[in-house]
Amino acid sequence: MPRIGRHRELKFALEDFWKGNIAESALVHTATKLKARNWTRQVEQGATILPSNDFSLYDHVLDTSAMVGAIPERYDWKGGPPGLTTYFAMARGTRGTAGKECHHACNPAYTGAGIPAQDMTKWFDTNYHYMVPEFTPGQPFRLSCLKAVNEYREARLLGYRTRPVLLGPVTFLKLGKSTDPIVSPLRNLDSLLLVYIDLLTRLSLEGADWIQIDEPCLITDLDDEARTALQTTYQAFARALPNLNIMLTTWFGGLGNNLDLATQLPVAGLHLDLVRAPEQLPEVIHRSRREQILSLGVIDGRNVWRADLEAILDQLEPVVKQKGAEHIQLAPSCSLLHVPLDISVETDLDSDIKSWLSFADQKIHELAVLATALARGRESVRGQLEAASLATRTRKTSDKIHCKTVQDRVNGIKSHMTKRKSPYAVRAPQQQKHLALPLFPTTTIGSFPQTGKVRQARSAHSKGILTTEDYELFLRKETERVVRWQEQTGLDVLVHGEFERNDMVQYFGEKLSGFAFTRHGWVQSYGSRCVRPPILYGDVSRPEPMTVKWWSCAQAVTSRPVKGMLTGPVTILNWSFVRDDMPRSTACRQLALALRDEVLDLEKAGARIIQIDEAALREGLPLRQTEWNAYLEWAVGCFHLTSSGVSDQTQIHTHMCYSEFNDIMEAIAAMDADVVSIEASRSGMDLLKTFRTYRYPNSIGPGVYDIHSPRIPGTDEIVARLAMARQYLHDRQLWVNPDCGLKTRAWDDIQPALLNMVAAARKLRISQNHEQRNVQSALST
Repeated sequence: MPRIGRHRELKFALEDFWKGNIAESALVHTATKLKARNWTRQVEQGATILPSNDFSLYDHVLDTSAMVGAIPERYDWKGGPPGLTTYFAMARGTRGTAGKECHHACNPAYTGAGIPAQDMTKWFDTNYHYMVPEFTPGQPFRLSCLKAVNEYREARLLGYRTRPVLLGPVTFLKLGKSTDPIVSPLRNLDSLLLVYIDLLTRLSLEGADWIQIDEPCLITDLDDEARTALQTTYQAFARALPNLNIMLTTWFGGLGNNLDLATQLPVAGLHLDLVRAPEQLPEVIHRSRREQILSLGVIDGRNVWRADLEAILDQLEPVVKQKGAEHIQLAPSCSLLHVPLDISVETDLDSDIKSWLSFADQKIHELAVLATALARGRESVRGQLEAASLATRTRKTSDKIHCKTVQDRVNGIKSHMTKRKSPYAVRAPQQQKHLALPLFPTTTIGSFPQTGKVRQARSAHSKGILTTEDYELFLRKETERVVRWQEQTGLDVLVHGEFERNDMVQYFGEKLSGFAFTRHGWVQSYGSRCVRPPILYGDVSRPEPMTVKWWSCAQAVTSRPVKGMLTGPVTILNWSFVRDDMPRSTACRQLALALRDEVLDLEKAGARIIQIDEAALREGLPLRQTEWNAYLEWAVGCFHLTSSGVSDQTQIHTHMCYSEFNDIMEAIAAMDADVVSIEASRSGMDLLKTFRTYRYPNSIGPGVYDIHSPRIPGTDEIVARLAMARQYLHDRQLWVNPDCGLKTRAWDDIQPALLNMVAAARKLRISQNHEQRNVQSALST
């Protein structure tokens, strides 16, 4: 279930705790209430099997690292249950004794500079971020945290019998990284299994007769080592706990060539994602054991559209007849973590659009309706089935969805619209002459802190308390202030700060046709960071310019170049709840055409640099490598469609963060952005390994510090990171920038960090000038 609460109670409790405004006991009390509400809510909606241990204060993968004692040495953990100080240090890093958050510094070796957080990346192909486990060769594991047992007890004391949920040991190891890149994390499996068997034994003694173990790695490409690891794991569980029932869950796709492996594992139940891969069901039924229970994921856990219950029943009834009702369970396709909590609280949505939607609560109710229909016949829930069918029919035919002008424009796309006029080697000198930037140019990614003052003004304006005229005057002052501050700091390429924007996707969706928005449809992205994904329900077009006014406001008060800032079509697509009645590629082309109009309007207004963020390009990559080329072809093509109408002198930037980019670097190069800024620091500049064998052709800014941590990097640390980059990139290629936008940080965090970043770039310029003079002197001699 979604963890954050109906009113984002978890978010606010976490942030108050981090600021020192509340005690640990208050945070724990909030978490306890949220768990209890979730169990109650599920029962009210008709669920008969409830999960426990699906709640987390930050991230379930981080919880697993804490559970098995996979805590890196830098956090100075002495054993025993990891406290919240250690837990949040792993998640966020620490600022050190000189900063406000010094109470998190738990290792004396880091008390001055703070402790870096663990790496963070995307959970499979979702916008949820998990904390990457770190393993040493011969990693010692121990059962260090009994959270799973304690939450089972919590539920039982409230009268709920639950099925505890654990992240599977093989998936956990595969999601992690080894400190020795030659040593596979899976070599640590034997010692990890001892910890899992200990935990499973304790849960069994508490009375848990079913355990859910999540192994989504089963829907990815597996090598022989991983296949053997899965067989070893579940054979070990079966030997150690022969009377314990395991529901093995897979999601986000079909089993594919792992189907034989999955159906042969000695587990009592197997969960299938039948939304993304309905075609796998007949073969799974054929190959599964007669007594094995199949959990059928028939309600979409990744999207918000109401289900066609009659169609699902047509699919299910023959299965129930063949397999037997006692061997079938009904479930969402995956965790409901990825959808908002409850559509009923949305009072401002268009009534038609609202009738087409289903959030977490409603999805559980849909499952209950299906179960009732299968047990008692369709007539027992006739009214609910007819309401679902009516919503499905009206959505298909509604004139709110289809626009012939947009469809004709997509059909009229020509090949020349997806190519820059000249190659990068021709463009780059023209841009340098036009912009006159120094070596190692410095910039930020786009946003600056959305302070309480900014949020209050936006809220007052939305409530009608602050007039539009006064609100825009406030925004102009904030924009001018941040431009002046950037000039004083010494940044070379500036941004306008994005104070008028609520979110990098929502802002654009609100200005494009075809999008709907919720007030309470929050979804967790990571930790306390929550987003309200737009709902892309219809054909997309741009009624009027979206960003030109605020870019012009910023550029008017400085002679330095200000970047025009846009979110790219692939990212808007991947960070929205998208239509399921057309190919994603078609919806993306509609977005690309709308954004192309904005790019050309920015250029016409005088923008010399335009950044088109594609933070989610990697996130949308299919989990099976055989499907990569098809996705990358249309995704990169949509970026070209957005960006390629400008002149050679206009410099196009893009930004990407918090994903694994090494394996798609050629596709990133194929985007042909003049400059790409890309997350690198949190992973220890791991990205640079790619450039040992691959020569990146254009300019690139590998992020030099982690903005999601309160830790402030020193100048020498940034210089050292840039020195690593210089081993693989030419000086003229290299830009200097943070990992990501600064919206979520405080000014006290970013001011010293950016000053150190600018100082590092200047230090490199001085060093490079000395190197050039020495070379010239040697040549003269």
